[in-house]
Amino acid sequence: MKRLFLAAIRFYQKNISPARPPCCRYLPTCSEYAYTAIERFGIFKGCALAAWRIMRCNPFSKGGYDPVPEKKPRNKSSKEEDLFPKE
Repeated sequence: MKRLFLAAIRFYQKNISPARPPCCRYLPTCSEYAYTAIERFGIFKGCALAAWRIMRCNPFSKGGYDPVPEKKPRNKSSKEEDLFPKE
C-alpha cells in the first residue's frame, strides 16, 4: 500500500506537476515532502504530515525551508537508563 502512495506521488511529480506553473511556497516542495514523510513514517502519519503541510501552503503563508521531521529513535527503556546510567 505504501508503494502505491509513493508511486502516485512520483506520477504526479513527473507527469502533472511539470505542466503547471510552480506554486509551492516551501522547500522541499509539498509533493517531495509528502513522499519523504510517507517513506519515513508510513502511510498514516506520513499522510497526516503531508495534509498539514498542504494546508499551510497557501497565499498567506511566508513559506521557506520546512523539512520533514526526523524519526525519533525508540528508547529501549527509561528504567534501564536509570539502573545503568551512562557516564
